[in-house]
Order: sequence, then C-alpha cells, then structure tokens
Amino acid sequence: MAGSAKLLSMQQIRTYTTSATRAGIGFGSALAITISWSLHKSILWAIIHGVLSWFYVVYYILIR
Repeated sequence: MAGSAKLLSMQQIRTYTTSATRAGIGFGSALAITISWSLHKSILWAIIHGVLSWFYVVYYILIR
C-alpha cells in the first residue's frame, strides 16, 4: 500500500467507535468539529462548534 495508509477491519472500527462514544464524543460533535476545522483551521472554533454539535451542523447545511 502507498505510504502509511492501512485498511481497518470492522472490529477495529467498532473499537474506535465504542471508545469515542464512551469518551462522550458523539457523531454530531465529531462532524461539527470536522466541518469547523476544514473551514477555519482553528482549534478554538472547533471546540466551540463541537459543543454546539448538531446545531452547528444544521446551521452549516442551511447556510452553505
């Protein structure tokens, strides 16, 4: 494979998902943080948008 890219097995994906869920990170928060980082490249905005989670995701969909 090219570079350090590797495929994850379904068990690994479940493990990461379970770990994130136990840590209190939901899908909405992860999505909001990803969108925020891709637009602003700012950790502060990513944290704020992660706290707002689905509200920010819906706002982004309506505005963009």
